[in-house]
Amino acid sequence: MPQNIGHLLYYILPVRYRLALLIILAGAIFLGSCAKVDTAVKANANAGKGAYATKKYRNLFEENGFATADINRKIEAAYQQLFHGDSASQAIYFMAGQNANGPKAYVADVYHNDIRSEGMSYGMMIAVQLNKKAEFDALWNYALTHMYVSNPNHPAEGYFAWSLKRDGTPNSETPAPDGEEYFLTALYFASGRWGNGEGIYNYKAWADKILTTMRHHPMKTGPTKNGTQTVGNMVNEERKMILFVPQGAGRNFSDPSYHLPAFYELWAKWGPENDRAFWAAAADTSRNYFQRATHPKTGLSSDYADFDGKPVTVRFNANAHHFAYDSWRTAMNWSVDWAWWQKDPREQILSNRIQSFFASEGINNYGQIYTVDGKKMGNSHTTGLIATNATASLAATHPLAKDFVKALWQEPIPDQLGERYYDGLLYLMSLLHCSGQFRIYEPR
Repeated sequence: MPQNIGHLLYYILPVRYRLALLIILAGAIFLGSCAKVDTAVKANANAGKGAYATKKYRNLFEENGFATADINRKIEAAYQQLFHGDSASQAIYFMAGQNANGPKAYVADVYHNDIRSEGMSYGMMIAVQLNKKAEFDALWNYALTHMYVSNPNHPAEGYFAWSLKRDGTPNSETPAPDGEEYFLTALYFASGRWGNGEGIYNYKAWADKILTTMRHHPMKTGPTKNGTQTVGNMVNEERKMILFVPQGAGRNFSDPSYHLPAFYELWAKWGPENDRAFWAAAADTSRNYFQRATHPKTGLSSDYADFDGKPVTVRFNANAHHFAYDSWRTAMNWSVDWAWWQKDPREQILSNRIQSFFASEGINNYGQIYTVDGKKMGNSHTTGLIATNATASLAATHPLAKDFVKALWQEPIPDQLGERYYDGLLYLMSLLHCSGQFRIYEPR
């Protein structure tokens, strides 16, 4: 009963009844306290079920009956072919000499004949997950030597040029945030797995530096090879959301596949202290953004989307408002977030939704480009999308999830010119995710 009513009754009741009232009041307070404790216990029980807390990573292949030895052989075969296979017909990883910091290597988009921050950072993430320190260091050395903008007068100082020619000269001197996101997270993991070295191999120091730049880069105007540009930070501060790019019109919208709440949660724990609250909020923003940016029936997102989630149309990408190549990664992002953190059960619904859509299209023959409401725009049944749809099974709860995992298992290692790079990287990362071998390593 309310405290003031209890006090009133105490003073108006005869003395012989006051003891009984005190016992009743004490019992009510005790039960209320127990209810609060029980609620707190339940909240704590619901939190911490993800892999970050439990250190247990689901192996979807084993759950489907595949043997551990066969799983490991499949992953090693993919790694060897893509990183150390025939340079003309298989590999995307290439040695590029050395400098004072040691060997250099790059990951190439062999179809477009360029080197991208996306591929370099994915290559580093794969290397740290597979404990390939030599390859990791060679890629990082190349990225800092040829992609990193260190000139203090350049508008993109502190960022990585998103595209280079195969000779190391830039096609563009401005960045794309997905590269920075994977670069710095791979560096944190490298710190945790191998410890920090000196200079460029002080992995954690560099991760902190990149993360600070992403949020706090000042608006700077200056000349680039593509004309005068103004470059700022990589986030919309008010909305706590990653931008498509930090310059020009690209500051006015986002890319759903750039949203990586699983990573942001780590940055909120490991990054510079003054920014930790921001990244924790950004993780929640991204989880809500997945709901707004995906179609309520198909689960498909567009390549680019406004801050409210609506598809964006731009002149330089005819598929920007469609579910296309960038969008393949979005389901992977929310599913890994669920696997690691289990903070938003709506991500399970999203995985069920998108897998149900692709199953309705035919699990062995769905296309690779769609309108967000489900009209097929491209007929190719491509490895990269097969791979990320399998990773969506980390969050899915329906029986279809196993079929998508089996589809990835049956898919050969990409070796076609147009698929080796992007599809190959998504294939190998998805093998790691689905085998429970894509893991968190806390920096030292």
